[in-house]
Amino acid sequence: MLRALTLAALLALTVPAQADPLKRVRIGATPGPHAQILEAVKPVAAKKGLDLQIVEFSDYVIPNEALASGELEANSFQHQPYLDNQKADRGYKIVSVATTVNFPLGIYSKKHKSFDAVPTGGTLAIPNDPTNGGRALLLLQDKGIITLKPGIGLKPSVADIVGNPRKLRIIEVEAALTARSLDDVDAAAINGNYATPAGFKPSDAILKEDPKGPYANVIAVREADKDQPWVKALVESYQTPETRAFIEKTFGSTVLASW
Repeated sequence: MLRALTLAALLALTVPAQADPLKRVRIGATPGPHAQILEAVKPVAAKKGLDLQIVEFSDYVIPNEALASGELEANSFQHQPYLDNQKADRGYKIVSVATTVNFPLGIYSKKHKSFDAVPTGGTLAIPNDPTNGGRALLLLQDKGIITLKPGIGLKPSVADIVGNPRKLRIIEVEAALTARSLDDVDAAAINGNYATPAGFKPSDAILKEDPKGPYANVIAVREADKDQPWVKALVESYQTPETRAFIEKTFGSTVLASW
């Protein structure tokens, strides 16, 4: 019996222990920089025990629905004002756990080299969601193109325009379609993560935001998960010098690390 126990002990020492399986984390992202950055984060996350599975969505609405319903564990595609608006409108129990990157919003044109060249009565496409549309209107006000109602905050709408001396016709379209609309309008306000795949860089914008502002993008998870160890590991995997270097090398000034 003693010999059998000794043999069993020796076998236990010589057989390598099985590694713990990686924790699956399905994370939603829009195509382009968000998804590309997560691909760079993926091998770092694996070292921290996470199997990062990147799920791409072509719009801004479904990733939060999928997260709230449990089809995802996290998402990385939106800035904080957009998340706040989604929570207020839809009651999602979702929270941000880290900032990621900032995409400067710009107004681009295929027809005009400057905004001064946009004619009176010209057409301008902006995103149709309250936060990104509002962001575009605030940019226009900041540059003296329009005037908004005083104290309107971060989510003005077209109805809040009180001064439009150039009589611009402002058309609201889905954010994902703003770049495509350039063939049909004089100019369009395009989020950075859609401008880049469309072949634009910030220097191409005929109007652009100042670099500082409240529009840093975030990693979001369900409230019930925010204190889980895998969330901490995910954030630590993203906010690394390696990720920052990848962002700077790949995107230059188009995408700015926010941590």
